[in-house]
Amino acid sequence: MNSERTIFSQIIDFIPMYEFRKCVSRYKGNYKIKSFSCWDQFLCMAFAQLTYRESLRDIEACMRASQHKLYHMGIRGTVSRNTLAHSNQVRDWRIYADFAHILIEHARQLYKNDELGIKLKQTVYAFDSTTIDLCLSLFPWAKFRKKKGAIKLHTLLDLRGGIPTCVIITHGNVHDVNILDYLFVEPGALYIIDRGYLDFARLYSFTQTSAFFVTRSKRNFNFKRLYSQAVDKSTGIQCDQIILLNNFYQRKDYPEKIRRIRYFDPDKNKRFYFLTNNFTLPALTIAELYRSRWKIELFFKWIKQNLRIKKFYGNSENSVKTQIWIAISVYVIIAIIKKQLNLNLSLYTILQILSVIPFEKITIFQALTNFNYKILYDNNFNQLNLFN
Repeated sequence: MNSERTIFSQIIDFIPMYEFRKCVSRYKGNYKIKSFSCWDQFLCMAFAQLTYRESLRDIEACMRASQHKLYHMGIRGTVSRNTLAHSNQVRDWRIYADFAHILIEHARQLYKNDELGIKLKQTVYAFDSTTIDLCLSLFPWAKFRKKKGAIKLHTLLDLRGGIPTCVIITHGNVHDVNILDYLFVEPGALYIIDRGYLDFARLYSFTQTSAFFVTRSKRNFNFKRLYSQAVDKSTGIQCDQIILLNNFYQRKDYPEKIRRIRYFDPDKNKRFYFLTNNFTLPALTIAELYRSRWKIELFFKWIKQNLRIKKFYGNSENSVKTQIWIAISVYVIIAIIKKQLNLNLSLYTILQILSVIPFEKITIFQALTNFNYKILYDNNFNQLNLFN
């Protein structure tokens, strides 16, 4: 079946053009631009993410080889390496950051009824960061250590659907715990954070906004046990305690009670100590919630392996942030396609298929569901046996 439209142009149909134009006009992205608009820039960078282009020269060569198809893909301007490099360096990265958040909100509505694996009604977030190493001589603005550059992606991940709801990009030398000040804490939601974010003054802000947190305690944790609750030790829960902080300054930062749970993991042969301000959920559910934090680690691993966020097309801070936000937009667009087409494929499989057929003229649903292939094995191989 020939739909007379390329796969890439059908992917564009899932992008809200009106919302994109609002983001462009908000920052005057097309001011005094005649030929290569912000929309052309976005499509070229999204194409590069989708098809694993290695450099600006690679993007230019690939686009010019299919020059007669660009108009039908939605790209109206002439694709040039210098023009694309200048666009990434000059045009405000906040255009693509705002648009990525619009796509994120759309995807969250699609995935809000997905199963979490734990019977909970409230929203559950995982918050963590990942470091992307950079060469300090090429990226002098990305300060991390004396002879090393890096940036950090601080991400708040909605565990229903694995959609990043908030991404903050900072220099590598910014401590993770400081980013908690920039989070919009949702009342009633549950936040799972690593013990690297253990700051009782900031955790108390979660309690004051009627939100819940689950984290791990450090080794030198000083506390006073008030009383213990009954537990079923066959589940791995060894104790469930209500405590107060014993340290003077910590007690001043967090004056209320905290729940402390000790859990033994037989697979790792290791004890875990959890702290939470939720006193109603079963202790085993708290342990399972913290176990689900691995989803954000998988998210970081996925985007680093499957999107271009470790090698950049430009060295300026603006071009790096532009590339990262467009990469996140591509990830969310694939998630939207998966949900709206009701596909059982993984995001990795969808991305791999779309990466090799952007110029094909078949329906995108047919391309992603045509898996009726059979491998025929013939024992009469016309070759010699190496070991005879």
